[in-house]
Amino acid sequence: MATPSLVRPRRGKMIAGVCAALAKRFNLSTGIVRLLFVIFGLVGAGEIAYIVLWIVIPKAEY
Repeated sequence: MATPSLVRPRRGKMIAGVCAALAKRFNLSTGIVRLLFVIFGLVGAGEIAYIVLWIVIPKAEY
């Protein structure tokens, strides 16, 4: 079975689709990934990581 590629979805996203893309790629709950980004943002550089991933992860074509 092929692993899902890392692309930002056009639907099912809140802001840019970064958490949805990571959740789909690693087969996790989107809510868990969002919660981890919030926690990481409070204690680290979550906002910077989110922006970098927003730029790096391509948007889905469909």
